[in-house]
Amino acid sequence: MNRIILAAAVTLAAAGSAQAISRYNINHMACADVQDILYSEGAAILRYSSPRSGMTLYDRYVGNGGYCEHPKVAKRASVPTADTGHCPVLQCKEPTYKYD
Repeated sequence: MNRIILAAAVTLAAAGSAQAISRYNINHMACADVQDILYSEGAAILRYSSPRSGMTLYDRYVGNGGYCEHPKVAKRASVPTADTGHCPVLQCKEPTYKYD
């Protein structure tokens, strides 16, 4: 009986950490729509065209620092959207420390 409970607990723990993440092509989206997605979903993969090469760029962006894995923290970034070239968003990055 204990083995069944342990197996169920391990399965549930693994399923909880393997949540799917949404992907969005933001070339034709407004900045406010992108920010709403990140706020409501917590995290998403945002895809957009590179201004230099015409290639598609993508990365993971978050609604707040609670969606970053330790030790990463949410830092300001920007992505190009249909209505602005610099839509402010957050991205998980390694923390930087200033030494005196």
